[in-house]
Amino acid sequence: MKFQKIVVTGAAGFLGRHLVPILQSRYGPDRVTPLTSRDYNLMDPAHVRRLFDDHKPDALIHLAAYVGGIGANREYPATFFYRNILLTALMFEAAAERRLAKLLYPMGGCSYPAKAASPIGEAQMWEGYPQKESAAYSTAKKMGLVASEAYRQQRGLSSVVLIPGNMYGEYDNFREKESHVVPALVRRYYEAKLAGAPSVTAWGAGRATRDFVYAGDVAALFPFFLEEYDSSEPVNLSSGASTSIRELTEIIRELTGFPGEIAWDPAKPDGQLEKIFDVTRMKQLGLSCPTSLRDGLQRTIRWFEANYATRGDGLRL
Repeated sequence: MKFQKIVVTGAAGFLGRHLVPILQSRYGPDRVTPLTSRDYNLMDPAHVRRLFDDHKPDALIHLAAYVGGIGANREYPATFFYRNILLTALMFEAAAERRLAKLLYPMGGCSYPAKAASPIGEAQMWEGYPQKESAAYSTAKKMGLVASEAYRQQRGLSSVVLIPGNMYGEYDNFREKESHVVPALVRRYYEAKLAGAPSVTAWGAGRATRDFVYAGDVAALFPFFLEEYDSSEPVNLSSGASTSIRELTEIIRELTGFPGEIAWDPAKPDGQLEKIFDVTRMKQLGLSCPTSLRDGLQRTIRWFEANYATRGDGLRL
């Protein structure tokens, strides 16, 4: 299906910065409209309706979300729940009202149960409660699954829910106390090199394993789901590969050129020991996320280094 007008909300965010150029290359710049919170307040029903009136999309990728670090999630859980519930509910209702041809809705792997067994398959989504610290956010996002099924059944809305794994890459959030493990380590070791520090302390023993996926790979799969996939059954999008935090740390130290030592502090917790995504469904669709961790990290670090000195656009420090 060739869409005449594709709107991307949250286009200035991490995934949006990777996705918009891919869509514009495939469909043409005139057919893809990137929008940010400066354009519309999508927690206001009138603004959501105005978006549809102004742009008349036949497809919409709803990346807009209210996100923050673990500290903010702990302090403002009601805010995270309320805003994300509105962002989800209002968009699905408006999309159904305007008979949108296709809605893509990504959500995070944090919505899976905290005790989900790895590799985590899509069928495990409702088998428990998410991690408590961010449950208000992740449960609100999880309602996109309910909305997708409900609006398909009652209103005939074609929508797809995608679940990216632990994404990393250019345009990530590198702010202290907000960043995830990859951008946090990239910044830590790069700044340690600049400061001439002899060592950097790392928590735990590095035993925990995670499933990392390059954001550019995730973005490259969206056209398939726009054109070829029409189901409310969600799909994990990740590498499916297990990488220990120790291995990740060693690679980032090497690629940033930090010559010092890593001092592991076993008194600190390792966190959840294993969180790997089952990508069987993705592979059955003939899809993959092929960028190796080393190559993806190299691209990320090069971008970070190029933007660090100037605090360039998109470098959230």
